[in-house]
Amino acid sequence: MSTFRVSIIATDKIFYEGLVKILILPAMDGEAAVMAHHEDMVMAVVAGEMRFQTEDGNWTDVVVGTGFVQMINNRALVLVDTAERPEDIDIVRAREAKERAQEQLRQRQSLVEYYHTQASLARAMSRLKAASKHK
Repeated sequence: MSTFRVSIIATDKIFYEGLVKILILPAMDGEAAVMAHHEDMVMAVVAGEMRFQTEDGNWTDVVVGTGFVQMINNRALVLVDTAERPEDIDIVRAREAKERAQEQLRQRQSLVEYYHTQASLARAMSRLKAASKHK
């Protein structure tokens, strides 16, 4: 199986740079898989679990926030607001973030605040889901 170069960049760090065989991303309508020589594209990434298989055959799971992926010339650039390994997630902190977001949704908010709160809730829920599967 062919490989292609992937760069996963979060707002605070470069999470991964290297060759992979397959990259599976959380998309608006489910999951999207990208393999070597995929057609050029840009696609939205939603908060959830992303995974990729390195050239040595090992799988890596990553919890990502919203962003996008760009595939050009057999290179994928993933830009997301957050990226972390499931085993690094603080479950207590994620639970607290989920509860805060749910409480904010119960209060009257502007439309912009509502969408920010929805994004916070989605991120907290995906972090909790991933962390519970890996601990």
